[in-house]
This record gives sequence, structure tokens and C-alpha cells, in this order.
Amino acid sequence: FEQPDSGKIVVGETIKFGYYTQNGITIKEGQKVIDVIREFGDYIPLKKGRQLSAQQLLERFLFDRKKQYDFVEKLSGGERKRLYLCTVLIQNPNFLILDEPTNDLDIITINILESFLLDFPGCLLVVSHDRYFMDKIVDHLFIFKGNGIVEDFPGNYSDHRAYEDSNVLEQRADKGNNTQNKSNKNSWRSDDKSKKLSFEEQKEYNKLEKSIQNLEKQKVELQNQFANTGLSGEEIDVLSIRLKDIIENLEDKTERWFELSMLLED
Repeated sequence: FEQPDSGKIVVGETIKFGYYTQNGITIKEGQKVIDVIREFGDYIPLKKGRQLSAQQLLERFLFDRKKQYDFVEKLSGGERKRLYLCTVLIQNPNFLILDEPTNDLDIITINILESFLLDFPGCLLVVSHDRYFMDKIVDHLFIFKGNGIVEDFPGNYSDHRAYEDSNVLEQRADKGNNTQNKSNKNSWRSDDKSKKLSFEEQKEYNKLEKSIQNLEKQKVELQNQFANTGLSGEEIDVLSIRLKDIIENLEDKTERWFELSMLLED
């Protein structure tokens, strides 16, 4: 862990951290799935005296009773990620830290994780590039601006994006046509209202609209394939990688489309 440059960290006596890292789980030869989870706990206490056993937790994360007695070395990469996640949750933390939790998880597991976290009664701290995941589970953001500046924002990613966009439009309206060009990688934030789309940019803009529609269709079709309960762990992993690529491509193209559309509005 990084040590603070100044000040001190005070941890309450009742705080119990759960930390999901990107390093994954350490595999011991000859261990079965149920043995791994029981090293960390046998059950999670719930409200009104109820509890969730290690077996029930594994079932919730798609390890049926038969799968729980498989050897860990036989698991796929995605299944190992799921098992690692279960080892963190079975420890019943009240302060959960998740570092890129959706990386390499299939869409079904992500949905299960989202459902679990929405019911999580403790404090949740997430570092993620997954906008859709953040929109569903977070209600507060720390925006790292660089140079030690951190902005405290009440809301999810889409809220912050809308807030940023409204500020840009207000700045454009206030400064009118007398602003100077400011070139940076976020060119859509430029205060130059005189710039219009070039011929090549107009062609790119038209192609992006069609490409985004096609990617959205592919995304829906791929998500529907997860409804097939007969998929193996390996098949789920392959579909998840394809879905992740489509989502990332869709985000990039949507971002570019937005940049060009802002110029059209000038």
C-alpha cells in the first residue's frame, strides 16, 4: 500500500476491509472450489438473523453444487475471477474496495455483482473505467483532475458528464465568437466557435452514426446469447471478451461522434 505524503489515516475499530485487486487468486495444487472459499469463511450474516452459507454464495455466483467440488486448476479464467470475488465477499467486509472489478468478468457475473452491491449495506469504494457499471452502483464520485486536485461530485458518471457538458455550453455562450483557438486532445472543449466540420470530418460523422447503430445491434444480440443457460464457462469467457470489445469500441465511437456533433452546433 502507498503511504500518505502527509497527515495520518485513522481506521475505526469496527471497520473490516475487503479488497478485490487485479492480481487475482493464488491457486494451491489439489484444492477444490469449496475448499478455497471455506479458508476465508463459512457464512455471511444477513439481516434479521439470517445467513448466507459459503455454498449459497458460490451458487449465487454461478458455481452449482457439482462445480463447487471441481479442482480449481480446471476453472477458466473468468471462473477464477468469480471465485476470487467470492473469497473477498465471504469475509463479510463492511468497507469494500474493488479495483477494476468488471475486468474479465462475463456479463452474467457483472449483473450478479451489481445486484449484490446494490444490497451491500457497507461502504463501497470502486475504481473502474466501466461507465455502465458505475452508473448502476455509485452515487458519488472523486474526479482526479491531476496535480493533486480531486473534485468531489455528488452523482454517477452520467450525471458528471451532463454537468461537464452543460458547463462547456455555458462557456461557449458566454464567450461568443471572440474566443481564441485552444488546441488539446479534448478538442470538443475548445472555445473556438468559428470551426466547422471539414469535408472529411463530415464523412466521418456520417459513418460514425451508422457504425454506432451497428455496434448497438451487435451488443444486444451478444447479450441475448447469455440467456442460453447451457453455455460452458469457456464459452461465456469468449462471449464476454467479444462483448467487452464491442462496448469499448462503442464508447470510443460515441465519444468521437459527440466531439463532431458539438462542432456542428457551433
